[in-house]
Amino acid sequence: MSLFPSKSRLAHIVFEHDDKSSKTFDVVLLIAILLSVIIVILDSVAELRYNYGHIFYALEWAFTIVFTVEYALRLWLSKRKIGYVLSFYGLVDLLAIVPTYLSLVVLNTQFLVVIRSLRLLRVIRVLKLGRFLKDAEFLSEALRASRAKIQIFIGSMVTIVLIAGTVMYIVEGPESGFTSIPMSMYWAIVTLTTVGFGDITPVTSIGKFIASLIMLMGYGIIAVPTGIVTSEMTQANNRRKLAKARMCHNCDKLTFEIDAAYCKYCGDKFPEKK
Repeated sequence: MSLFPSKSRLAHIVFEHDDKSSKTFDVVLLIAILLSVIIVILDSVAELRYNYGHIFYALEWAFTIVFTVEYALRLWLSKRKIGYVLSFYGLVDLLAIVPTYLSLVVLNTQFLVVIRSLRLLRVIRVLKLGRFLKDAEFLSEALRASRAKIQIFIGSMVTIVLIAGTVMYIVEGPESGFTSIPMSMYWAIVTLTTVGFGDITPVTSIGKFIASLIMLMGYGIIAVPTGIVTSEMTQANNRRKLAKARMCHNCDKLTFEIDAAYCKYCGDKFPEKK
């Protein structure tokens, strides 16, 4: 008997999650991802890097080598190699290891390995959280339905920011910090979103008046995307309810309790589901 599993068995362990070995592989992988992200976060703290930087460096390379071997293993075991490489998880797996190698030639790119946190999405599969995927699909459906309205909204905001920035550039000028139209547009975005960094502020009375109008406009504008998505979510929810509703053949009314045995309006018995 071979000490190493066959290729088919290895593929099952790596890609599936229906037995102890495959679940153990996924859990160990998730722990390694989590630990590697924590190490990168800690390494960004100057004091910790000064005292433990050499340990962080060694651990980061150890994790990178592990993930590189895992990526090569997945690529070798994949029946559709190009499909895996170009898939969402395939690209995330690749991006999870590239920054560390890139740091050899470009300074500080190793911090980009926080992209590995995207791999934690595999927890949905490992912990059998598939029931929550329906909620994710519901939200995705609402966002897709909102796409056209959101695009129109963003286009309108860009136009308002362009006009407001140009007007403020003319009114205030470089002496007040509005050195160019792009800089003035930056100010307009900060003001319209009510963030208000305060690095650039109008000085003239007209400029302050325009700024006040933009601030008041911002309060009304911020709620628009939320309202659009919420409206689409409500409609999507209504469509789902309608699809599951049962019509009573006696009174022609809809009952949304999908497990109901009798019509709540007339009491007529529903036919049994096949």
